Amino acid sequence: MISIELAKRLRAAGVRWEPAPGDRFVLPDRGMDDDVFVLSHMTIDVHEFPTGRVIGFNGTVEWALDSVEQEAALWLPREAQLRELLRGAFVQLARDGDGYHVELDVDGHRVVVGADDPEEAYGRALLYLATGEVGEGVLSD
Repeated sequence: MISIELAKRLRAAGVRWEPAPGDRFVLPDRGMDDDVFVLSHMTIDVHEFPTGRVIGFNGTVEWALDSVEQEAALWLPREAQLRELLRGAFVQLARDGDGYHVELDVDGHRVVVGADDPEEAYGRALLYLATGEVGEGVLSD
């Protein structure tokens, strides 16, 4: 799973979330950073209102939550979702010693982004595409 810090950076870089069943999210900065929620028609669902999307916690009387605005939720995209967002720039994911690296082709240039976890590597690669920043774990030729 990608880190909350990376998820915040992806959101700030303009990566948008269209909530769908199976999506993971957290409610950061509310003392609940370690609680990962999953959208499901059974317990947590997205409701459309004229004022915007609201994530409703259905049938959860034991929780102190009834609903939160989508903007309060921070999406933690899965590996397949991150790979899809990389689109045609994605070349491969490979194991590299104790970690993983994602190779991208960006306008004919090879960019390699590494991390300890595959999802974090994909997330860092997406952040690179969104911002162009050569940060932690990014190598470019």
